[in-house]
Amino acid sequence: MHLTLRRLGLSQRELARQSGLNRAAVGELVAHGRWPVRATPAVRADVLALLRQAGASTAELRGLALPAEPEKEMAPSAPTPGADPQIAINQNPTGEEPMLLQYTPISEAARKQFGLPRSPFVDDVLSLADVYQSASSRYARAALMDAARNHGFMALVGESGAGKTTLVEALEQRLLDEGQDVAIIRPYVLGMEASDARGKTLRATHIAEAIAYALDPQLKIKSSPQARFEQLHQLLKASARAGRRHLLVIDEAHCLPVATLKHLKRFLELKDGLRRVIGVVLVAQPELRALLHSQNPDVREVMQRCEIVELEPLDNDLEGYLAHKFARFELRCEQVFEPDAFDAIRARLIYTPRGAKAGISTCYPLAVHNLVARAMNAACAAGWPKVDAQCVAGC
Repeated sequence: MHLTLRRLGLSQRELARQSGLNRAAVGELVAHGRWPVRATPAVRADVLALLRQAGASTAELRGLALPAEPEKEMAPSAPTPGADPQIAINQNPTGEEPMLLQYTPISEAARKQFGLPRSPFVDDVLSLADVYQSASSRYARAALMDAARNHGFMALVGESGAGKTTLVEALEQRLLDEGQDVAIIRPYVLGMEASDARGKTLRATHIAEAIAYALDPQLKIKSSPQARFEQLHQLLKASARAGRRHLLVIDEAHCLPVATLKHLKRFLELKDGLRRVIGVVLVAQPELRALLHSQNPDVREVMQRCEIVELEPLDNDLEGYLAHKFARFELRCEQVFEPDAFDAIRARLIYTPRGAKAGISTCYPLAVHNLVARAMNAACAAGWPKVDAQCVAGC
């Protein structure tokens, strides 16, 4: 904490003045990370918000956001799967990586306590209005629409559970609602791996077949490669001249072999005059970004043409995201969470790889869902009316 204040140019005296805490309390907080016994969740949230506004990162505030010692007596109750509020932590209590938190449904007792007829995280996206838009997802949404309308080439990159598939499905729904004639072609990637030794690779011929059958399900595909790709080109040109656009969407693109990545450029080179007749969207985990930024000459041409759009963690949008989820059940966040719970969630979802100096935020939708479900179950089992930082720390 000393180093953080020094980096921010903030003295203990100034922190005490702005936070309303006395100098002794601030000294204890800075030296040992211990909050005053009577510090309410609202006071904690205000102090953490002050430090964030001054420029402190979530990783730097982790020790303050997650309580170091239990502060409440537990009410007798049956154990709740996936969480134990009695555990005192500064690190990960379960040994799980935050992105790999085991799925835990919200218990019936917790749903009754918080007035939820069902989980806000199950079947939670049924219309475009259900899709939360952070600054990052708004940009990704615009980039996807541009690729569909103008036959662009982009990669939508994000961790597992970051919302990539939801954004692609939202694009399809928006195109339908607006009556835009865009053919979305998604080759099946079941069992796809980067090499035949581990599974089945997706090759350029498989992609060509998927496009051809999407445009003409009754088509008899030519046997020779030259005739097959000429047939595909003519199909795309005829469809484009009829006013239709085409977008090839490849899921799990981080599993594509290098040869197929290289061949994607050839699909983009299929044109009718100066106009492209198909766009390409790669939906992938961060491994694809590492591959496209390598020095491999085989992917250099792809790297130079592909716009990489990365979905960022929900860190600054966490409160808005959860408010959006619970609003669908006419429930306000303050009815479920104490003010200090949000910083605790952000801090709990910091992951520090072995040997790394800085932590990485994994505050993505799926991880948030799993952690919040655990915390709600734990609060209910402990007899606490709301989820607070101490509750989150034990999950």
